[in-house]
Amino acid sequence: MLVIPPNNLMLRHGNRQVKMARLGGARTNRIENCIMRAKPAAETVQSASSGDDYQSWLTREPSFVTTGGGLDSDVAALKQFSDAGDGLLQLSTGGKGLDHKNLDLTRLIKDKIHDVRAAFLRVHAEAVYSSLTDTFAQPVRIQSLVDTAVRRYPGLLPSASKITEDATRSLKEKEGHERAIGLLLSHIFANPRAGIHLLQSMLRPLPDSVEETAKFSRDGVLDLGAAVLRRTGKAAELLMYNPEYLNAEDASTIGPMEQAVDVAILDPITEVCVLRGTPAQHPRYAGRNIFCSGLNLTHLYEGKIPYLWYLTRDLGFVNKIAHGLLDDPDAIDDPMPTVEKPWIAAVETFAIGGGCQYLLVMDYTLAEKSAYLTLPARKEGIIPGLTNMRLPRFVGDRITRQAILFDRRLEADSPEGRMIVDQIVPDGEMSSAVEATVQKLTSSGSVSTVGNRKALRVCQESLDDVRRYMASYAREQVKCHLSPALVRNLEDNWLKPKGKL
Repeated sequence: MLVIPPNNLMLRHGNRQVKMARLGGARTNRIENCIMRAKPAAETVQSASSGDDYQSWLTREPSFVTTGGGLDSDVAALKQFSDAGDGLLQLSTGGKGLDHKNLDLTRLIKDKIHDVRAAFLRVHAEAVYSSLTDTFAQPVRIQSLVDTAVRRYPGLLPSASKITEDATRSLKEKEGHERAIGLLLSHIFANPRAGIHLLQSMLRPLPDSVEETAKFSRDGVLDLGAAVLRRTGKAAELLMYNPEYLNAEDASTIGPMEQAVDVAILDPITEVCVLRGTPAQHPRYAGRNIFCSGLNLTHLYEGKIPYLWYLTRDLGFVNKIAHGLLDDPDAIDDPMPTVEKPWIAAVETFAIGGGCQYLLVMDYTLAEKSAYLTLPARKEGIIPGLTNMRLPRFVGDRITRQAILFDRRLEADSPEGRMIVDQIVPDGEMSSAVEATVQKLTSSGSVSTVGNRKALRVCQESLDDVRRYMASYAREQVKCHLSPALVRNLEDNWLKPKGKL
């Protein structure tokens, strides 16, 4: 039988003390009643009644070894503690998953498991990452890293079945299993050796990129669906194509975009890359090119944008544009063993959210006179990628805060807009402006251009700067992604105005 602590019992909850009396007598009774009524879970888990009653579990926290030799025993202790917590969760909800009636209890249990996982990672993050990469000998992408960690370290992350099931739920119905993924990645990025290795792994070309590059070199065009590459003289134009959603970013675009960036950089004929939008289907923009409308908020609300999407995007094709491709497997310790190309952005109509983020990794940006830039991440309830690190270099701290925290819209043809946009182009004349810019940039060859962009990056944005930022971003973004405030913001600011609720 589960034993509920008396109202005046002081409990340890991570590094905090929680006095049960503060819950209030009626509230405590509701928790006790719901546990006493709970039925055994359908899924087989370690039962809390087998020596792990509520009181003893909640007040017991494993002590992890701080010096070598304790990883295996600490993994076992973590798994045992996590399994017992899962058993309590199953009993408190009757095996039915998230139960909003029992949020006080489930939150307490989940937070305790989270705190213990964090304590484990503070000691063992580098050892865990080393084991997942064959002692740093093998590159690993973020998704593969997480998938392998799920199998090798039960208790550190939820089971594969739980993660898979949660992925089918809408955003407001998710159980929050991705929180543990964010915790793991935050600790990996906080470790200099592991974090740099993961960043460099994400800069490697995708497995099919060499083959796709050969096709593009031969044909001069490569249609990847949501991204289309075409050769125009010395340039490779990357066209974003998601017309149904105003060229928004979602799960259907991230793979093709990264593949296209790989090919554009690897192609031996290309000297400069151009990022541009395509016409949208919306009648409001008939006949006009759309650069990018940012994250697909409809898909986000429907639960189709997983937490790892943000990190895969930011450390995949966006970071490849900024830092180039790591193509020498023997140069992992070289701070810049990259092959890269200069990039030009051609902004037509608008660059919203993620579209605006692209401009911060460009070498030159053209924009139509009527175009505008916005970063509505606060209104949505998320962090806008690496914008918080990059945008202050362009517009300073004050305007950065106004854009991110107060939804300030920047007209391209304004003093502030021109801090990001290099050249204003009359509406309808973008193609000729791009052609002239490519000619100007390549007239003396691109070798010095690449060397100069690397030299600029040494002072402005080293890979270690990205690593330190990601240690915070990985932790904070998962909080935002799973927050009820995000759901509320999407409903109030996106769905209701469009009549979708």
